[in-house]
Amino acid sequence: MGRMHSKGKGMSSSALPYKRSPPSWCKTTATEVTDQICKLARKGMTPSQIGVILRDSNGIPQVNSVTGSKILRILKGHGLAPEIPEDLYHLIKKICATAAPAARAARTLVTDIGVVTLCAHAVSVRKHLERSRKDKDGKFRLILVESRIHRLARYYKRARKLPPNWKYESATASTMVS
Repeated sequence: MGRMHSKGKGMSSSALPYKRSPPSWCKTTATEVTDQICKLARKGMTPSQIGVILRDSNGIPQVNSVTGSKILRILKGHGLAPEIPEDLYHLIKKICATAAPAARAARTLVTDIGVVTLCAHAVSVRKHLERSRKDKDGKFRLILVESRIHRLARYYKRARKLPPNWKYESATASTMVS
């Protein structure tokens, strides 16, 4: 998803290598990589965390070039895929478990898309807004994140990655994330 609620154009991204065959220095086989992915998924790691661990610890640059399929497809084949897609999960988690008491910190945490570092004194955005009702900026950022959640949910329902009766509710969001 692009920069929906900010001024940035956001065109930068990582460039994949042109050659799709595995590099000559990568000696791991496809079965070893698949076993490693399943083992890490059973520990409760997300597909992006699995990819980072495989790249940094095991020296596997692209799982797709070694195995012929992506991490999420391998997980789906073994029945270990997460029930909520990862980007939607992180948006919900952002609302449930990430905010700071100050409006400035809430603004920086809520507007960044991706993995958000949790504050030491992290409280949910809703609890923060209950305590400080005057925080108009925090409320506005909460509305923006929730609109992103609804838009992603609509897309995933159309793509049949979520059940058609799935609905985001702020009251039950913390149980979805935990």
